[in-house]
Amino acid sequence: MTSTPAIHKPKLGVSACLMGVEVRFNGGHKESHLCTRSLTEYFDFVPACPEVAIGMGIPREAIRLIGDPANPQAVGSVHSELNVTQALADYGTHMATEMDDICGYIFMQKSPSCGLERVKVYQDNGVPATDGGRGIYAQAFCARHPNLPVEEDGRLNDPVLRENFITRVFAYADWQALLRNGLTRRGLTEFHSRYKYQLMANHPAQYRVLGKMLGSMAKSDPNEVGPRYFSELMSALKKCATRGTHTNVLQHLNGYFKKTMSAGDSQEMQRLIAQYRRGVVPLVVPLTLLKHHLRQNPDPYVAQQIYLQPHPENLSLRNAI
Repeated sequence: MTSTPAIHKPKLGVSACLMGVEVRFNGGHKESHLCTRSLTEYFDFVPACPEVAIGMGIPREAIRLIGDPANPQAVGSVHSELNVTQALADYGTHMATEMDDICGYIFMQKSPSCGLERVKVYQDNGVPATDGGRGIYAQAFCARHPNLPVEEDGRLNDPVLRENFITRVFAYADWQALLRNGLTRRGLTEFHSRYKYQLMANHPAQYRVLGKMLGSMAKSDPNEVGPRYFSELMSALKKCATRGTHTNVLQHLNGYFKKTMSAGDSQEMQRLIAQYRRGVVPLVVPLTLLKHHLRQNPDPYVAQQIYLQPHPENLSLRNAI
């Protein structure tokens, strides 16, 4: 009897408090059920709490950001002489090296160490700056991994942002697998071919730009073109697809089956695509019928498209968009 091979799960960095670990300044946690229940079957989480890691106790004095929102200082909320800015930044740089095999990171929102955006940065008059800033640890970490998919836990409550983030995580993991096998011109071209319709959904213009980039690399070193391509890819995928762009992709994919569909099947497909466009049904409905026709009439080019299944089906991420 042969054993079932282990499924490789991408690693995700995560703020430890989101995993239910009691590391917050007040001795509590901020458990995210999305992380601890929904995603644990599909990802290996690597938790970190920078404030505890740099030697601050549990419980501890809360810290806050002050000064220039673009370059704030992290100081004690009671004792302003407590300044942990450099320690948090150094730990961020250190963990960016340690976590060199993660494919994404979920940060604690509004945290002066881990928040990604709109973190309160207090001014001399005691009032927060209008735009806010970024947590010290998160800033240092993300500076070392500019292409890494990152998101705050609160924003992941939005089904569109959640699906977008998970799509990017698996694209990042896919690219890492390509790198492990060694970059070749053929490998790059095939990778881009698989992401054609996913890119068309997220950023149609950038799909054409990236296609031209690879089309002109006949004599270029793929190890030079590859990093530029990947950076542009991750930037493009960060743009959320809309009902309009999804509809465009569905129509393109449907075109592959026009000759094999009956008139009734074609009408049904068009009806469901139109219903999706109007918000009557979620994306999974026309996609499911499209996959049915693909099984009935296999097409190797369509079958390889990441768009059809950019993340595990059981996550049901497209049931809510």
